[in-house]
Amino acid sequence: MEQIISTDNASQSQPETTTRGVDERALAQGSLIALLVAAVLTYALDLGSKLVAVSRLEGQAPVAIAGRVLTLQMFRNSGAAFSSGQAYTVMFTAISVTVVVVIARVARRLQSLPWALALGLLLGGALGNLTDRIFRAPGVFRGHVVDFISVQHFAVFNLADSAIVCGGALAVLLSFLGTSLDGSASRDRQSRSVLAPR
Repeated sequence: MEQIISTDNASQSQPETTTRGVDERALAQGSLIALLVAAVLTYALDLGSKLVAVSRLEGQAPVAIAGRVLTLQMFRNSGAAFSSGQAYTVMFTAISVTVVVVIARVARRLQSLPWALALGLLLGGALGNLTDRIFRAPGVFRGHVVDFISVQHFAVFNLADSAIVCGGALAVLLSFLGTSLDGSASRDRQSRSVLAPR
């Protein structure tokens, strides 16, 4: 009798394990697609906006968007985001490459859509500025990044910088909330809500 019960339990647990495995694979694929979509859109918007800025703003007077508070003007930045650290161009290029490599490695175990969005923004932003570092003057890995969004008493930046800041802020928030890259914390909360008595 005991053998029959154990066999039944095993047969019941096997479909559950299989279903869980299928769900995790589907979530991993969806998260990877979301990361790639966020990265590609971020990169495309950044690249397109820089091409327009170079063709329309270089050598021209600043274009006022909100008085003097927000203007559009060309600025070639040899430093990091928001025109900081301009004496360390090569170092910031190396950091960008490292960020891209780390995200590519982490993406293999990603099963969280919020983390996919955060990493996609970081990846797209890093690739956007890295493209400038590689292909713009004065040389490979020393190229100056195109910045064109100027906020009075703050900084001049571009869309890649904004994506990096937003992605980083979202990553900090997710870490604070205890949401892991594989989405385990959110799944645990969902499991507890299903099992909780009503």
